[in-house]
Amino acid sequence: MLPEITVSELSEKLNSEDKFILLDVREPHELNYAALTDSRLEVTPMSRLAREGPKALSDAAQMQDATIYVMCHHGNRSAQVTAWLAQQGWKNVFNVRGGIDEYARQIDQSVGFY
Repeated sequence: MLPEITVSELSEKLNSEDKFILLDVREPHELNYAALTDSRLEVTPMSRLAREGPKALSDAAQMQDATIYVMCHHGNRSAQVTAWLAQQGWKNVFNVRGGIDEYARQIDQSVGFY
């Protein structure tokens, strides 16, 4: 079973001082339509991960014990990346169920829709 968090849980995390990485795996053009702003946000498109593997990740995200919440538009690509990272040995990686679309609909419409 894929480890996941809800957008409500993500909202609580974003409002905390917790140390984690919010990994957005959407493509750069998608960020123009909807985006979160947080110092813990890192953008590494799934296409880049497919080409470069774990080397595409930041140094912090390459630490296999880092807590990483993976997000995309609806949660499908992020689920694939979450499963892939877990298979590669990451221990604390979680899919954001519903992605940024569900976050915008349930938590904060100002992040945008597309």
